[in-house]
Amino acid sequence: MNAHDTAIDLAAYFERIGFSGPARPAPTLDTLRTLHLLHPQAIPFENLDVLIGNPVRLDLASVQRKLVENRRGGYCYEHNLLFRSVLQTLGFRVRSFAGRVLWGRDAPEMPARTHMLLLADLDEGTFLTDVGFGGMTLSAPLALETGLEQITPHGAFRLDDAGGEPHAYVLQALVNGAWTRVYRFDLDPQYDADYAMSNHFVSTYPQSIFLHNLLAARLAPGKRIGLFNRSLSTHDEREGTGHRELDSVADLRRALENELGIRLPDNAGLDAALARLP
Repeated sequence: MNAHDTAIDLAAYFERIGFSGPARPAPTLDTLRTLHLLHPQAIPFENLDVLIGNPVRLDLASVQRKLVENRRGGYCYEHNLLFRSVLQTLGFRVRSFAGRVLWGRDAPEMPARTHMLLLADLDEGTFLTDVGFGGMTLSAPLALETGLEQITPHGAFRLDDAGGEPHAYVLQALVNGAWTRVYRFDLDPQYDADYAMSNHFVSTYPQSIFLHNLLAARLAPGKRIGLFNRSLSTHDEREGTGHRELDSVADLRRALENELGIRLPDNAGLDAALARLP
């Protein structure tokens, strides 16, 4: 694949996510729902490149090579830039935006816009489309409507009016019976240059969570699998939530490869980075 390629390889992408439909499906809500479910079950969320000091490249050729050809994962910019290209190639009208991550955050200060998300405009309306939010990644598009509980294959979500500014929303997830904030976004358009800036920030800023911690996640039918440093969590809609601590580098490698489905990079610094995890 040439470094300057700007075309998506649909056949390779469909093989990667296990899509067995037509070679070029119609840009319908059913197609969007199908791809949105398959993508995060096949392509994991992970930050291994940041952890071992490799640059995260956002040009389409690099993203395809990493996530599709090399069967790696990535974080929000990589996932949603890849998904955006697929949708646009199929004829969807897709717009790009940025979110402020609220998940796991108690501080009152407003965080920076460090998350990428998409909106797809269809005959049925506008839908939030986001395949790259780690352990709480959506497995279905959400109608851009506030106050509506929306059931996905991996839990219930809703969008609330953020207040304080027009067209600002807060995505919430129903977790253990309580609505929990995931991220806030508005409809200020974002461009690839904006993502290049925020990608540089999250991959190099000394206080970025990605710089010193291992984060990996994948969806499976009826399950969410997440790894934060040495703690592996599996939430099964029938069996509940289980946790397991991974004490050794060998345990971490096995979990990354088997539970998370990541083809690990051939990098001499990987084991050392895993050994340093708290």
